[in-house]
Amino acid sequence: MTQIGDSLADCALGTSVRVLAVDWDRLDPAEGRRLRALGLDAGAVLRLAHRGIFVGRDPIALEIGRMTIALRRSHALAVSVEPAPEEAPHPAAERPNDGKIGVPA
Repeated sequence: MTQIGDSLADCALGTSVRVLAVDWDRLDPAEGRRLRALGLDAGAVLRLAHRGIFVGRDPIALEIGRMTIALRRSHALAVSVEPAPEEAPHPAAERPNDGKIGVPA
């Protein structure tokens, strides 16, 4: 289970978390700008969607809003998170009709 201050890299699949802080000094400046532009910053709610098959389980797929982005494990280690089980990464992710399009709730 995710604890306050855990690294994003250590979260279980399917876990919704809120970003507490990002250690921008651990990242290349260009990578930091890219991640900020994609919405990965303090306060963002995201969900760990997938881990890769390569050594170190790279890359990690994250859902931020309606986007899914890939993140290297080394970058995920720079992100501190806390559990956010009551929040979905985006309101559309909460599907009362089990995700069936065109079916009323």
